[in-house]
This record gives sequence, structure tokens and C-alpha cells, in this order.
Amino acid sequence: MSIFTVKLWVFLACLSGLLSRAQAQQVAAGYQHTVAIYADGTLWGWGDNSLGQLGTGGATYQPTPVALGQAATTWRSVSAGQDFTVGVRQDGTLWAWGNNDKGQLGDGTTLPHPTPVQVGTATTWTSVSAGWRHVAALRQDGTLWTWGDGTQGQLGTGSTTDRATPGQVGTATTWVSLSANYYQTTAIRQDGTLWAWGDNSASQLGTGTTSSQTTPVQIGAATTWKNVTTSNDHTVGVRQDGTLWTWGYNYYGQLGNGTTANQLAPVQVGTATTWVSVSAGWYHTAAQRLDGSLWTWGYNNQGQLGTGT
Repeated sequence: MSIFTVKLWVFLACLSGLLSRAQAQQVAAGYQHTVAIYADGTLWGWGDNSLGQLGTGGATYQPTPVALGQAATTWRSVSAGQDFTVGVRQDGTLWAWGNNDKGQLGDGTTLPHPTPVQVGTATTWTSVSAGWRHVAALRQDGTLWTWGDGTQGQLGTGSTTDRATPGQVGTATTWVSLSANYYQTTAIRQDGTLWAWGDNSASQLGTGTTSSQTTPVQIGAATTWKNVTTSNDHTVGVRQDGTLWTWGYNYYGQLGNGTTANQLAPVQVGTATTWVSVSAGWYHTAAQRLDGSLWTWGYNNQGQLGTGT
């Protein structure tokens, strides 16, 4: 889920001292568990493990980092969903473990797996993103694949049916990045266009309406999107010119535009052109500028903005 963006979570994890000694290369946070790839290619996890989401082979809660299951040293990328985890190895194989009630592990069953299980036999996976209970992934040929929970159209297949094995979304071979989160998915193509599908009850897809979409729909006409991330009901993105854009639910000011009104389509945040990355939390947002400064806004009931209040 990424589903919370890597740079932000690496920053936060290093602050806590958990990962600094190991030089983490990537960190992914699920609902109540966290996983990280260290510089040596090993994969570690901590937190809730009640459904095997840490991949240790058991179901014991882990308050400190432990090596996951098959202790390979070839992990390339990882993403954490509600209570499951997916990862890609350097050989292009895709692996999954944890809860599987919606087929989100992609092995053709709905049985949980407490250790990593390979998803199919393909060796061309390049990246993967876990939503609440669905997964989206890219292959070397630029195709996009989804599986798991499809109840809100988040698989992009044109239906609301779950799928327990990877299925290609359309026929396009130009996808370059994606973000799966909660009940929606967003992705960027080589031409810089942004596409979204799934739940749109809070206008988080940015289509200009609140109608959910079961197939990919282009968001606006911009061809300069650099990166985008979605939360449960709001979306944030950075364009190639360094501008920051937000849309969707805004009750807590998480869109950062000075209002609390929902936005049906992308709206620019301020006039700065120095944004480099952004991450959407549940009801708050964090972003980084070129000078390395970190900015936060939105809901602050648990001090998640880091402002000291």
C-alpha cells in the first residue's frame, strides 16, 4: 500500500533507529505491519503477523525486525497490503504471502500462506503495488496486471469480480508506474498521461465525477505526470515541472489547498515548482522538496504531521 511512498517511510524508519544500521533500500508499510529490503538484498519485517503477513512461517507478533521466511538475498521491491505482502526478486519472479481471502496472493486459491509463495512462473515482473486486498504489477514489456479484490472495479477488468490469478488490464504496453491503494488503482504511461480506476465515492480518481470506474480512465489531459500515490480516499501527484497536485476527500485539509472542500479533479497546491515526491496517508499528506525539506498537512490527531502539536 503503499502503499506509502518509499522515501517518506525510509526517513521515518531511520528516525526510529530501526533501519539506519542496515541501510534500508526500500520500506513498505501495511495496515499493522512493515517490511523492508536491506542493502544486502535480504527482506525483513515487523509488527502484526496474525495472518502470516511477515512471511516467517508462524503467526507471532514481531516488535523488532526479523528475517522473512526464505531468506533470499535477491529481493528488488516489496509492497504491503492490509495483511499480506508481495515482492519481486532480482530474477523477475513475483512472490506473495499472508492473508488470501480475496485471492490477493495470486496463486489461484484463497488460502493464506505464512511463507512466500511464487505467483505463477513469469520471470519478467519489474514492480508491484499492494492495495487493501488487491495487487497491481508491471512486467518488462510494459503490460499491467491485477488480481485480488475486485468489488469496486479496482482490477480494471470492466467488472467487479474478484480474481485469484494475475490478469492483464487491457492491451496497452506502455505502463511505467502504478499505485494500488485501498479500493482504487492509478498508473502512469510512457507519454506522461495519468489513468485511474476503482472506487470514486470521494472523487479520489480525479475524473470530475464521483462515479466509480471498472476500466482505466485518463485523468485530465496533462502529459507530464511524474509520480502519483493514492490513499483511502484522496490522491496526490507530482508533475515533471515540480508542481504538486491533489484531489479527492478533503475534510481534514489533506489536499493542502487551504480549504476543506472535496476536489473532483486535480488541483495545484500553491505555486512551488520544487516538489520531488509525495505520499498520501489515511487523512494526511507528506511531501519532499528539492532542498530535502519535508512538508506535511491534514489530520493531526495522533501527531502524524510531526509539528510538535
